[in-house]
Amino acid sequence: MAERTTVRLPEDLVRRAKRKAAAEGRTLTALLEDGLRRVIGERMPAGRAGRVLPPVSAAAGGLMPGVDLDDTAALVGLEDRDYVERNK
Repeated sequence: MAERTTVRLPEDLVRRAKRKAAAEGRTLTALLEDGLRRVIGERMPAGRAGRVLPPVSAAAGGLMPGVDLDDTAALVGLEDRDYVERNK
């Protein structure tokens, strides 16, 4: 059975922990539990990953024809043209 407890932590640490937990798609409690397990050297229960990665796009295809990633000015021009086309 899980036990409830109160801890006092610096506000900035709590804010950063909440942001990290949200970015990983899990609760602050889960983040704290994993951190405590690591500190005391206890293995995490089977089936639980140490880090949950956010979903990744399944898009495929690569660069559009004629796109040169080394030409920043051309990339900005492509973005500008795309923006104009979307807002017509």
